[in-house]
Amino acid sequence: MTVDARAAARRPIHWAVGGALVVATALVPSAESAAAEQKSEVSLRYTCPFPSGPEEVDVVVSAVLPTSARTGEEIRPAEVAVEVTLPPTALARFAGLDAATLSAVARLTVRNTVGDTSADASWQDLTAPPADLPTPGEGDSQDPGGLTLTATGDVPTVAFGSPGRATLAPDALALALTSLTESGEPTTPPGLDVACTPAPGQEPELAAIAIRGDQDPTAPAPRPGESDPAPDPTPTRPAEGLPPTAREKIDALTEKRREALEDDPGSCPIEIPPEWVMTTAETYAAGYANAAKLDGAAALGPAFMKVVLNKRYINDSCASTVDVSSEVNFDYEGKRQLPPTKATFLSYGFMPTTATMTLEQVGPPAAIHTHTVTNTPTYPEETTVTAQLVMRLSDVEVNGVPLDVGPDCRTERPFEQVLKGYGQSYPPAGYLVAYGGTLTGYAHIPPFEGCGATEDLDPIFTSAISSPGKKADNYTKMTQAPLCVATNPEGPDCPPRVPDPER
Repeated sequence: MTVDARAAARRPIHWAVGGALVVATALVPSAESAAAEQKSEVSLRYTCPFPSGPEEVDVVVSAVLPTSARTGEEIRPAEVAVEVTLPPTALARFAGLDAATLSAVARLTVRNTVGDTSADASWQDLTAPPADLPTPGEGDSQDPGGLTLTATGDVPTVAFGSPGRATLAPDALALALTSLTESGEPTTPPGLDVACTPAPGQEPELAAIAIRGDQDPTAPAPRPGESDPAPDPTPTRPAEGLPPTAREKIDALTEKRREALEDDPGSCPIEIPPEWVMTTAETYAAGYANAAKLDGAAALGPAFMKVVLNKRYINDSCASTVDVSSEVNFDYEGKRQLPPTKATFLSYGFMPTTATMTLEQVGPPAAIHTHTVTNTPTYPEETTVTAQLVMRLSDVEVNGVPLDVGPDCRTERPFEQVLKGYGQSYPPAGYLVAYGGTLTGYAHIPPFEGCGATEDLDPIFTSAISSPGKKADNYTKMTQAPLCVATNPEGPDCPPRVPDPER
């Protein structure tokens, strides 16, 4: 797109926001804090289920945080590190795979608390580079062959709406371990997902931050053990538009773009740095998926979802559009999956079949893309959610008789589930990422493999369920609840609630 630079300079930048942006833009930075910083660290023990059995794992979480902040002020943890020490018994599995190195991606749940209010944030995509695996018997009495992986990365901000003593405390930890051979090739299997829980009886507090109300920024910080000030009244939903400090930053970025247009006229999209608007949220979704071949529908959820909002935010005033990319991971007992669901269908139209179906999320986080048109008063928007899933079947009964399908009956490859929602921001209606609503879509179910303990049952399940190329066979309708945003734990949608699914 080519535009006249002078015309672009007169054209307003559209900052109205809908869906995910309604929440996120109300959470961008306020005035920078001049408070002193503290290097915070906590050592914890976690229980992690490895193939060798439950293992006790030492974990050290560290970050740089301010000692105090104002209500509503953005707090960004810096120099975040999660140091995980795996014992030799936990590494035994990888020795059998001819693995030479081990790397990890860590996802740490952190509980943010002020007064009686708490909300969980997800510190995702913390990455530990490949480390050499110790050879069997390596080590001494001080380090008997274990391995330490240190995962680092950027994490979302948090803000507290009430004055008092705020704390950040690590909770559940998920590790995605990847092993490579000496030649740098993935082992078979290439990795292992482990969901760890803190051992009981620990003090998990990473840091305490004194939160002072705006009415008295010079008031002394409360000391541990002192009663916290009464919390502010529950806030309403975020107001439209952007806070003044965010506008100043974005206006400065806009001015630079317009100056560049004077020398090189062209399109005028502006990408807002994610650290200005990115945050985490939680919600639930529930619904139904049709299986036309089985003459029925399976209930889905309620699925707990951890969302990272605004990983990419592009405003194009020339095109009158705002495009936002976010991402989401399902979470069920520390695993990236929906809750298992049991359903009964009529196989081939006459034979009652009962099975437990589990949808596992694989690959990268599910992508959420929202496209908003800003040159109409209602600000209509379209949201697309795309996830990669594997379907597993277990506990199968045919006409009341158990059918042994073995432990690994699944689709032979992941399939793509695409859901779409449509809404408008003014007045809010339909589906909006922040407020929830109904998403619908279709999926192609691939053939099955690994089914049958004593005989090959793959053809039976492929014939009864799979529908490659038959899109309309597998219609899905999901209802999402409003988001509970980590930076607004006292908001009206926290803690997240389970929606009523629509058929």
